[in-house]
Amino acid sequence: MIIVPVKEGENIERAIKKFKRKFDKTGVVKELRRRQQFDKPSELKRVKMAHARYVQSLHAHDDK
Repeated sequence: MIIVPVKEGENIERAIKKFKRKFDKTGVVKELRRRQQFDKPSELKRVKMAHARYVQSLHAHDDK
């Protein structure tokens, strides 16, 4: 559970902003979206390899 202590006289918008920031850091929404669809391990491996190739090409392009 996320707890955001609010000090006396503190703006409620600032407390909401703190709550949202803490909530984003937990990654709950990201995990829920990831679990909505099942991806086969081979598909995950293919995506990971494609990303690695892309990053490697970016680094190769920067070295020139």
